[in-house]
Amino acid sequence: MDTPALITTPFNASSTADEVLRGVDLAGVRAVVTGASSGLGAETARVLAAAGAEVTLAVRDKAAGEAVAERIATSTVGVRPRVVRLDLADGASVARFVDSWDGPLHLLINNAGVVTGGLERTREGWELQFATNHLGHFALATGLRGALARGAAGRDGARVVSVSSTAHMRAGVDFGDLHFERRAYDPQLAYAQSKTANSLFAVEATRRWASDGVVANAVNPGGVATGLQRNFTPEQKASLDAAQAAGIFTYKTVGQGAATSIVAAVAPQFAHTGGHYLDDGQEAYTVPNDAELAQHPHGVKEWALDPAAAERLWTVSADLLRQRPGSLHELMC
Repeated sequence: MDTPALITTPFNASSTADEVLRGVDLAGVRAVVTGASSGLGAETARVLAAAGAEVTLAVRDKAAGEAVAERIATSTVGVRPRVVRLDLADGASVARFVDSWDGPLHLLINNAGVVTGGLERTREGWELQFATNHLGHFALATGLRGALARGAAGRDGARVVSVSSTAHMRAGVDFGDLHFERRAYDPQLAYAQSKTANSLFAVEATRRWASDGVVANAVNPGGVATGLQRNFTPEQKASLDAAQAAGIFTYKTVGQGAATSIVAAVAPQFAHTGGHYLDDGQEAYTVPNDAELAQHPHGVKEWALDPAAAERLWTVSADLLRQRPGSLHELMC
């Protein structure tokens, strides 16, 4: 069987989010951006609002979110974004956000993420990076599925953007020990697992929801200096420096880092197709699981697109969330 051609766009590593949206009118589009109180999330929200979208900033720090909303309101012709508190590691917070949502949703940008320097757990005992970066977004997206379906019906489709990372190439999902209860804790492997999970979510969400007009794609923003690195251990910082020195990545501006999320959100090439992993504005090529990152800095490993792993992760995630007190009891999976 011939391998399908990769999806290409006019954009590349140097493109900015503003350039991707040049000439695009998002009036009437309702968007949610998680982690929009700083960095990539704030930039993603800004450019969407500037293009006319009605944007909701879903943030853990509401005061910081309000400051971003005010800057957006004064720097663009768009309407001031709405700010709603959302703690992805707290099931009750996710449930409140979902319950408070009214009407259709056209874009869900799952941008928020955490990096820890050591082992941290949620109240359920779940490893914090996996719980926040994957499970929290999984709960949010499945809870908002009805809103996305309504958005799709009204505007020829709805999209979910799942922000992954080159870090996914370090590890697949360890279904035998998701929360590091038996293996020694390595924060880099934990982060990598959560980023692979972000990609697998896009694969399975598209399989389940495409018939409703909802597609999901994963993106790699590239190397961007943001607050995400504030908790890096010396080992993590050294690994990042070594990768940069080896030419595995070159630091991007925040505008360049947000560009691939915007490509996935608005480019016509991804309007009705999902389950892809984007890098530098293009669909990335797939590499074997044993491939070295240094040789394939812009690829996506097979384990991050594996449909069987994606389906299994979905089932495991839904089962975990159903056991969580105070969370959503009926996930629209």
